[in-house]
Amino acid sequence: MTEQNQTALDHFVELRSRILWVLGTFIVSMGLGIYLAGPIIQWFKKRPSLEGFSFHIFNPMDPLTVIMQFAFVIAFCLTLPVLLYQIWKFVKPGLLPHEQRATLVYIPIAVLLFALGLSFGLFIVFPYLIMFMETLNGVLGAEMTYGIYEVFSFMFRICFPMALLFELPIIVLFFTRLRILRPSMLRKGRRFAYVALVVVAAMITPPDFISNILVAIPLFLLYEISIALCAWLDRRLIRLDEERERMWEETKE
Repeated sequence: MTEQNQTALDHFVELRSRILWVLGTFIVSMGLGIYLAGPIIQWFKKRPSLEGFSFHIFNPMDPLTVIMQFAFVIAFCLTLPVLLYQIWKFVKPGLLPHEQRATLVYIPIAVLLFALGLSFGLFIVFPYLIMFMETLNGVLGAEMTYGIYEVFSFMFRICFPMALLFELPIIVLFFTRLRILRPSMLRKGRRFAYVALVVVAAMITPPDFISNILVAIPLFLLYEISIALCAWLDRRLIRLDEERERMWEETKE
């Protein structure tokens, strides 16, 4: 076996090991999520936005489906730090020492942003949308009857994508660190990015203007924050390059 093939095999074995770590963590977290799903569901049912609702089951599989939805989200939240750490460990050998330290800091920031996005969806966007739907229901004069599967599926369709979208700043920082993104690229693509974010907001919210704006505005702010972070890191990288070049010139002299 050639050295190149041996290196490729080593990388494959390492990748498989790291994937197994992530899958193992996810499976264990799913078990914990199933155990915690019941109390968490009861806690959500007592929230002001859902308090007083009469939940119904329209399908024999609905209880299991709802529990598995909560278990999946819990497991994803618990597995995310492990997933990011395993990715960092896999790419670490190809990074310089200062890049290794810098990218390691991204892991807790990414987890924090995910938690912020999930919290924003759960405690701000979702309660507002429920209140809006209740208002429409009052206009129709219909009796409120909700299926527990429909309510929590609606909640996750809003909150989970919102949590993923909150990762935008850290993704921009990561690709800026790799010299793939520049702030000028983000500024030139601002109009197209805004259109894309509006489309995403429309996809994860009901078809009304206020709901779309409520979701789209934070996404716009995230994009602008991403541009500012990209510009800050880009300037820092340029200064580091200049310092290295100056030090190289001094050693040559």
